[in-house]
Amino acid sequence: MTIFDVSVPVSARLPTWPGDPPVSLTRASSIANGDPANVSRLEAGVHTGTHVDAPVHFVDGSTGIEEIPIETLVGPCLVVAANPPGLELRPQDLPETPHKRILFKTRNSEHWARGDTDFETEFVAVGLELARRLVAEGKLLVGVDYLSVESYHAAFEHPVHHALLEARIVVVEGLDLSRVDPGEYDLFCLPLKLVGSDGAPARTVLVRR
Repeated sequence: MTIFDVSVPVSARLPTWPGDPPVSLTRASSIANGDPANVSRLEAGVHTGTHVDAPVHFVDGSTGIEEIPIETLVGPCLVVAANPPGLELRPQDLPETPHKRILFKTRNSEHWARGDTDFETEFVAVGLELARRLVAEGKLLVGVDYLSVESYHAAFEHPVHHALLEARIVVVEGLDLSRVDPGEYDLFCLPLKLVGSDGAPARTVLVRR
C-alpha cells in the first residue's frame, strides 16, 4: 500500500485567490516567552489551499460543508491526466469510466512541484460542457489541481460552480497531484467540519494498493 499526500502545505507563502484572506499563522503564546505551552493562531479563508466547496458557496440558502456525506468524500477514484490546448478541460478529456470520483491532473500541478508562490491566473479548469457531462453521468466528486474548478476568466455568474454544486457534486480544489500517476486510487478527503461554512480546508490523501 502506498499513500500519497495530495494536500498543499499551508503557510504565509501559499498563493490564495485574489481578494481572499491571506494565511497568517502566528504564536499566540510561546514557551520561549514564559508561557506553559506553544499555542498558534491561524487566520485564513475557508477556501485556502486544498479545500472542499459546499453547495452554499454559490447556491444561497443551500447546505454547508458539515452536511456533505462522508461516504462521498471517501472511496474509489480515478486520477485522469489531461492537457487541453486551452484553459478549459473538455468532455473528451474524461475517458469513459464507471468511477464516480474524478480528479484531474493537468499542467497546473507543475506550479506546486516548483513551489510557486504567486497566484497563477492562466490555470486549467473545468469547462462548462465537461461540467454538464459530469452532472449527466451522476458523478459524486470532482477534484482539480489548482485553486478553482472554474476558470479565472469565467463569467460573473460562475456557471461551472453552479452546474456542479446545484447537482450536489462535491468540488475539491487545490490538489497537488505532481507526484501521482494517472490511475485508480482510494480517496480520503476530510474537510474541517465547520458548521454552515461555504468551504473548508481538507487534508487529502490517495491510497494505491
